[in-house]
Amino acid sequence: MTVPVATDLHVRVWVPAVWDIVPLKVSSDWTVARLKETALRAATGRQPDLADFEVKYRGGQILDEDATLAGLEVPNDAAFIVLRSRRQPVR
Repeated sequence: MTVPVATDLHVRVWVPAVWDIVPLKVSSDWTVARLKETALRAATGRQPDLADFEVKYRGGQILDEDATLAGLEVPNDAAFIVLRSRRQPVR
């Protein structure tokens, strides 16, 4: 049995709440939750309530944020979206 080795990946995370794209160098053993937290901190400069945001990859919401990037078979230069779970009213 082979043990998967963590590899470095470059990913892009779009955070529409602040209209910013955050490039990150991550490891394949990162969880989706860690990716979300790191991207939000980099984009906003503070610690937002993580429960208010969801992560999408390839058009679908990732429901299990404990999943690793290796488990999702994320390739290098992949793109994610971190957006608010509930839509904000436009005024």
